[in-house]
Amino acid sequence: MGRTVVVLGGGISGLAASYHLSRAPCPPKVVLVEGSERLGGWIRSVRGPDGAVFELGPRGIRPAGVLGARTLLMVSELGLDSEVLPVRGDHAAAQNRFLYVGGALHALPSGISLTLKVASLAMDSLCRGVFAGNSRELSIRSCFPSLFQAEQTHRSILLGLLLGAGRVPQPDSALIRQARAERWSQWSLRGGLETLPQALNTHLTSRGVSVLRGQPVCGLSLQAEGCWKVSLGDSNLEADHIISAIPASVLSKLLPAEAAPLAHALSTITAVSVAVVNLQYRGARLPVQGFGHLVPSSEDPGILGIVYDSVAFPEQDGSPPGLRLTVMLGGSWLRTLEARGSVLSQELFQKEAEKAAATQLGLKEPPSHCLVHLHKNCIPQYTLGHWQKLESATQFLAAQKLPLTLAGASYEGVAVNDCIESGRQAAARVLGTEPKS
Repeated sequence: MGRTVVVLGGGISGLAASYHLSRAPCPPKVVLVEGSERLGGWIRSVRGPDGAVFELGPRGIRPAGVLGARTLLMVSELGLDSEVLPVRGDHAAAQNRFLYVGGALHALPSGISLTLKVASLAMDSLCRGVFAGNSRELSIRSCFPSLFQAEQTHRSILLGLLLGAGRVPQPDSALIRQARAERWSQWSLRGGLETLPQALNTHLTSRGVSVLRGQPVCGLSLQAEGCWKVSLGDSNLEADHIISAIPASVLSKLLPAEAAPLAHALSTITAVSVAVVNLQYRGARLPVQGFGHLVPSSEDPGILGIVYDSVAFPEQDGSPPGLRLTVMLGGSWLRTLEARGSVLSQELFQKEAEKAAATQLGLKEPPSHCLVHLHKNCIPQYTLGHWQKLESATQFLAAQKLPLTLAGASYEGVAVNDCIESGRQAAARVLGTEPKS
């Protein structure tokens, strides 16, 4: 009998792990277990009544670097080339990003002449925009490893970024070459990013992967012969190896007593909530053209930023086309409301989002369409000491020879490319093929 690998979590990390396992020359039996009824995790696309696409989670993927190229290669392998919507390097959404400071929009400098004040505001806004977190609490080493590595190698972040970290062999395909030639800053898919997890699901099923939905895991226990028993409530699975692509804090509650030190380390990797408000306006125009703007905490503790979806991807505006925006809310404002036990109503988030669109972008008329979603504990926080937690977890797994591999946004990157790469590396470890860096 061949090995059985159970993958916990049907978000993009778990799907990517299953994908790479299933494409091995001699693949193991793969069972993907998802607690909810849908796959894709935080990647979710919804169509409006006019056909417009609204992204409730990530809305674009960066093609840059080796990880960006690997994701594009997977897109090609899934036959999605014709669905790709690129943002080329000469496009306004690629060139223009803004900060909302002092009641006005300011273009972020594209060069390297940052004053200390602008750099401080930019870093505060970046931590809020990417992690919905506090720049004073987050670990630069873990959150922005390229910045940390640049500073460590060249004693200067700017010099390090200019010189680069050395050449790493990149995968190659027609789509990757096109993205490089046209200097894409990001890309999406015509029907929304959820097309990617849907295509992965179809591919996995065609390769014999068992995909179980609506099956939350209740517990994990080690059997005498060294394999796992995965409890699913009214049934059990046996696994020779587990890839966990569920949040670290969730996994910590499922682990058996023998893994208490690991469970403790994982339980300290927390996450924050973000409210996403999609707005559509008829006959409205933006005061600027660009990707969107970030809002430093000193300006507004609740609004993280606004993405100008229609600028980057007008193909998704529907018919007749309407101006689409996404307002992200979170930060200390939301954490305080949660701590107080306040009622977090859709009306509250919609009101704050519409106020921000009116104040910051001059959109005074009410929107023609609005979607509100609160994503609870959606962005892991890599606080100071995060890398030591990962080191401790890795050492424990090695010392105990536990057949468990960790993947997902809790560990080494929250972006879609990072999550896909974590799934790829997890599969490579299980298969015994050393992952290329």
